[in-house]
Amino acid sequence: MLTVGDGHQVYWESSGNPDGIPALYLHGGPGGSLKPGYRRHFDPAAYRIIGLQQRGAGRSTPSAASPAHRPEHNTTEHLVRDIEALRAHLGIESWLLAGVSWGSTLALQYALAHPGRVRGIVLVSVTTTSPAEVDWITEGVGALYPEAFQSLCDVVITHSGWRPGQGRLIDAVAGVMTGDDAEARLDLALAWMAWEETHIQIGLPVAQLRPVGLCEAPIEEQIAFTTLVSHYWSHHAGQASGWVPDGGLAAHLQELRGLPICMIHGRRDVSDPVSTPWAVKRELPAAQLHVVESEGHGGPHMMELWCRAADSFAVTGTFAAVGGGA
Repeated sequence: MLTVGDGHQVYWESSGNPDGIPALYLHGGPGGSLKPGYRRHFDPAAYRIIGLQQRGAGRSTPSAASPAHRPEHNTTEHLVRDIEALRAHLGIESWLLAGVSWGSTLALQYALAHPGRVRGIVLVSVTTTSPAEVDWITEGVGALYPEAFQSLCDVVITHSGWRPGQGRLIDAVAGVMTGDDAEARLDLALAWMAWEETHIQIGLPVAQLRPVGLCEAPIEEQIAFTTLVSHYWSHHAGQASGWVPDGGLAAHLQELRGLPICMIHGRRDVSDPVSTPWAVKRELPAAQLHVVESEGHGGPHMMELWCRAADSFAVTGTFAAVGGGA
């Protein structure tokens, strides 16, 4: 546990070769969990593999599900500071970043803030948390799953008084999840997780599909996740969401043109359409973009390409040997 201020401690772990290339894994969410499977994508003989649980989530304390958690102390700027504090704590000069989903937004933002500390970036299921992305994943994608979206809306209406067309759904969710009604928070967290599972699993092999409504995470983690994701996504200022830089990340990405960057994305990702990594690619022409035609927001071939990217970087310092995709 690392004390990072504002009453927070963040959980971190390290595996692999203590003398290897430092590689930091940034999980999704906001508010997701640090699952052990991320370690499989790095050669433990070549890498010092580091996982960080973002503040308010998982084993980091206080949990966003707890009354002790203060939303004003949990922003993207805070998370970037936490990453830098961990780097200094571990005595690492620079590291490879690997970000998945929301973790890719966080990886890009950290790289913009501390470019000299980043050796390269691997992004899987790429997001930049633009207002358009947030609007799509919170409401637009409901056009593809109207039954499931209506079920979510019904619960939001019950606990907030929100109505379609009367403001943003995500703002109403955030209002409930930061309120004092524990029963409403639980009810909405369960509904939100069921909704996310509906659209996030498209393109996964049948063997990996989970029944909707049977989320494996403990109840407290489901509440923390819904609290944090709605807290971040409801923050909307001009052309930016989730406390990304003014104008959004795309307006600043040219600053990263000197870094090796590899992006891996699924064509069938209805949660985060491939238009997002394509927009990043336009700003960073030298970055690699591998589009897996048969997969969505994750899948076995995408994970294989992640492994290839890490293996290539360990040998060459670039992503020249990844192969596969557009």
